[in-house]
Amino acid sequence: MAREEAGPDFIEALARGLDVLRSFHPGRMVSTLSEIAADTGLARPTVRRILLTLEAIGYVRLRDRGYALTPRVLELGMTYINSLDRWDVARPHMERLVARTNESTSMAQLDGSDITYVARVAVPKIVTLSVRIGTRFPAVATSMGKVLLAALTPEQLDNALAEESRSGITARWRPSPSELDRALREVRAKGWALADQDLAPGIRSIATGVRDGDGRIVAAVNITVHAAETSVETLTGEYLPLLLHTAAEIGHDWALLDSVPSATYLPETNPALRT
Repeated sequence: MAREEAGPDFIEALARGLDVLRSFHPGRMVSTLSEIAADTGLARPTVRRILLTLEAIGYVRLRDRGYALTPRVLELGMTYINSLDRWDVARPHMERLVARTNESTSMAQLDGSDITYVARVAVPKIVTLSVRIGTRFPAVATSMGKVLLAALTPEQLDNALAEESRSGITARWRPSPSELDRALREVRAKGWALADQDLAPGIRSIATGVRDGDGRIVAAVNITVHAAETSVETLTGEYLPLLLHTAAEIGHDWALLDSVPSATYLPETNPALRT
C-alpha cells in the first residue's frame, strides 16, 4: 500500500523509523547520517532525531563517526519467528502440493501405537473415514504411521507397539510381527511408505518423513487418494516425487526455524552475557 493511500491512521514517524532501520545493509556495517539520509530520502535533521531515538532504546549505537545496528534488532524478527508453529510453516508447502495434485495431504505425529493428525489441507472427496486435526488411526495400517514407526529404534518401536490403540478403529491390515518387520525394513530402504486400503476400503496413500534441524524424523506427510480414482502407479509414479520434494522443503524451513537463536541469548537483551 502506498503511503498516500494509507489513510488518516497511518503513523508517518513510525514508518520513517523503520525506513532508517532498513537502510542498514550487508557490506556497510557503519552508516553515516548522510548515507542514511541519501538511502531513505529523508532530511538529515529527521534522520538525526530518529537515530537518537533508536540509540536511546538500544537498536543502534554510535561507532566510527557513524551508526551501527545492535543485536537488539534481532528481537524484531525473533518475535515473529518464536510465534510460528511448525505446522504454520508447513502449511504453505502443503497447499502447493494440493494445488499440483488436487488430492488431500496431511501431517501426523506418532502417539503410542497411533498416529495423530496435526495438519491437513483437504479437497472434497468421498472417503470412508472422516479426518480432521486430532484424528487418530492405528499407525501400522497407515502410510504415515509406517514411516514414523520405521524411524524408531528397536526399543522405541517395542514400547510404541505395546501401547493399546486409542483410535477406536479396527484396521483391515493387522500384521504379524514378522510381516510388520518386513514392511518397516522396506520403508527404511525406500524412504517412503505405501498403504493400499490397509486402513479401510477405498483409502490409498503414500507418505514420507519430515526431519527437524537435527535430522530426526519428527513428523510424516502424506497424499491420500480414493482407490477407485487413482492407481498405485499414479500415486507412486507421479505424486511421490512431488511429496518427497514437499517434505524436503518443509524440513529445510524447520531446520532454519530451529537454527534461529533465542533472544534470550543475545548480549543486548541479556545483561548476564554483556562484556
